[in-house]
Amino acid sequence: MTCVSDLPNLLPAVLIWLMHFKCSMSQREFNKTIIIVTDYNFSTMNYPDYNSSIDYDGYVELCVKESNRQFRSWFMPTFYSIICFLGLAGNLLVILTFFYFKRLKTMTDVYLLNLSFADLLFALSLPFWAANSMTEWVLGLVLCKAMHTIYKVSFYSSMFILTFISVERYFVIAKAVSAHRYRTQAVFLSKVSSAAIWMMALIFSIPEMSYTTINNNTCTPYSSNYDKLRVKIQASQIVLAFALPLLVMSICYSSIIQTLCQARGFERNKAIKVILAVVAVFLLCQMPYNLVLILNTVVTANGGTINCNYENMYLYAIDVTQCMAFLRCCLNPFVYAFIGVKFRRDLLKLLKDLGCLSHDWFIRFTRGRRRSSGATDTETTTTFSP
Repeated sequence: MTCVSDLPNLLPAVLIWLMHFKCSMSQREFNKTIIIVTDYNFSTMNYPDYNSSIDYDGYVELCVKESNRQFRSWFMPTFYSIICFLGLAGNLLVILTFFYFKRLKTMTDVYLLNLSFADLLFALSLPFWAANSMTEWVLGLVLCKAMHTIYKVSFYSSMFILTFISVERYFVIAKAVSAHRYRTQAVFLSKVSSAAIWMMALIFSIPEMSYTTINNNTCTPYSSNYDKLRVKIQASQIVLAFALPLLVMSICYSSIIQTLCQARGFERNKAIKVILAVVAVFLLCQMPYNLVLILNTVVTANGGTINCNYENMYLYAIDVTQCMAFLRCCLNPFVYAFIGVKFRRDLLKLLKDLGCLSHDWFIRFTRGRRRSSGATDTETTTTFSP
């Protein structure tokens, strides 16, 4: 027979026994039973009377997130696989075209090549993101840190390069006279600025290198959903990689559109449409994700919330909007490279030389296409070529 003095030693065993029967209880019944077992005063053996009416509404019930886990177990890997495939294919074609035709003749060419490398680097990390969303992280701490670091480096570098492209297009189109004076130094300046962009992206990724760890069998830089570190990292990301690029791009593209509206001809309308497409793709991919981040950053900074519905809705929202943001790595080649007339011709010629496109189809695709005028194009591809 078990002595009363042994009851404290039996508490862990009782709790384990209850866990085995959890599946047959409702969540509320299970929480009440745990409260009853753990609320005994074993030091005085003064048992409370649990036959009396007790208000359990004051106790916080566990927030069940099983539905979200099931959702992301198929949603995230599916979209990561699609984005990875399209990102690898599109950016590899851009890189091959640049090197095959030795196209680094303008600032835009240099920026587009660096943008493709950044997006390609990010696409290569997506299989690890898929693995982290499906099951427990078993690839070790080194790969865990590498995954988050590669993501942040490629993310920051992409956003900064897109910003520099808008500035470069502003000077070439809106300030054509001033830009012509530095034409001979343009490629050198673009290479130096690209190196500075990668260095800045690496510096801003230091928190990911330092704090990323394996927490609760998941690769993450945060100890919990309401870690104060999350506030600092997310706030800096929102400002540096969304608000600042959006501000610069808005100013530059607005000035470019004003300049183009003063010009005449059919090419002007095409160039304006391309600019609107560039801005629309940026907002469509980045705006929803950053709005969710802003909301979560504010909630976390105010101490978090115990609202289970909010937590579940946030997880659904962050999963969906994050996949939309990740689309940038496969859409950038189409928006910034393939839309250029000369780049399209070079790409088709590359496919023809590789045997992927017949001569007849090459003639059919390139027939009737002419290069843009100097107001909207340069010697090679530009962002605003029709």
